[in-house]
Amino acid sequence: MSAEFRPKSDFLSVLLERGYVHQCSDFAGVDDKARAGELITYVGYDCTAPSLHIGHLLPTMMMHWLQKTGAGKPIPLMGGGTTRVGDPSGKDESRKLLPVETIDANKAEIGKTFARFLNFGHGKTDAYMSDNAEWLTALNYIDFLRDVGRHFSVNRMLSMDSVAMRLERDQELSFIEFNYMCLQAYDFVELNRRYGCVLQMGGSDQWGNIVTGIDLGRRMGTPQLYALTAPLLTTASGAKMGKTASGAVWLNGDMLSPYDYWQYWRNTEDGDIGRFMRLFTDLPLDEIARYEKLGGAEINEAKKVLANEATAMMHGREAAEQAAETARKTFEEGVAADTLPTITVTTAEFDAGIGVLTANVAAGLVATTGEARRQIKAGGLRVNDKVVTDERAVLTRDDLVNGAVKLSLGKKKHILLRPE
Repeated sequence: MSAEFRPKSDFLSVLLERGYVHQCSDFAGVDDKARAGELITYVGYDCTAPSLHIGHLLPTMMMHWLQKTGAGKPIPLMGGGTTRVGDPSGKDESRKLLPVETIDANKAEIGKTFARFLNFGHGKTDAYMSDNAEWLTALNYIDFLRDVGRHFSVNRMLSMDSVAMRLERDQELSFIEFNYMCLQAYDFVELNRRYGCVLQMGGSDQWGNIVTGIDLGRRMGTPQLYALTAPLLTTASGAKMGKTASGAVWLNGDMLSPYDYWQYWRNTEDGDIGRFMRLFTDLPLDEIARYEKLGGAEINEAKKVLANEATAMMHGREAAEQAAETARKTFEEGVAADTLPTITVTTAEFDAGIGVLTANVAAGLVATTGEARRQIKAGGLRVNDKVVTDERAVLTRDDLVNGAVKLSLGKKKHILLRPE
């Protein structure tokens, strides 16, 4: 339908032009609400880690454009309640249940991210952060079964992809996970009651859960609700976006430095540059089109623009410029820039002798000493830009340059180890 539909609102026009839309339950209904500036919208975020990762960026950017086009109020919903249950979507096994204290700590850290993309306040289109623990933890179980649970069909729940795949593989699905879709559906109804929320956005893997909320709202007498999902992204080579050899690409600067975040975008495949510029930056479409036409060595300049703009949105313009300058010094001048990501060890630890295998694991360049050995055999690890050939090598004070040792994996991953 998106190919036939011609939106009148700036919001849907932007989303369709830039490639954010995978499915929508009612384009015309969403478009009308957006034109009236009444598209109060939420995106849910589980609090399973102290940071979101770039897999969360698409729906977050969709809220950014919702606000920027004046279409309505964005509501980032913290899953302080649902995280206690665990979303089975896309999981092969049950998630480990987290302590409430851990969930609350994660929630506090995650909340800091949204200020980079949204303006919060009391205006009509200002964002408001909510937490489903406010109502889910206050529910009476018997009342919930009677008033809400009776509207759910177990037959339909069993047919949901998140459930069906686990059952087909004979993998355990706990009763608590089975209830997750009921709680998420109820969130939609409750947000409508409290704030007039009419649209839920998310990744395409959440489509079933979202439309379940729409159906619950209809059965409980809630006004018309809508669903809008973004595609699950893969790179041009078919790899799942958001993962690297070192793990998730976190948004929290304490878990992934702005420099490493910049490097992630700088290493974008040639075929993804224009698409990622449309999705993860504010750059105008005509400017993006010019970058897409670049070829040869010029394409590297387009990658730097993508890295600068994406990093500026997440960590601020100053951090992006510093990351770009660090990269320039590291790769063009071959110096160990002081602004490279740094880990510290005590002077006593350093003087006692830190093996090159242990140092690279501690730096996060490799996950295990076994992986470090494999990288050494392949010529992938370097100390102060010299290839490591002896896995038994130990770092000494002779290796210090300006008070630090530069550790490298390949040509693009660098970190300083500094004794203090």
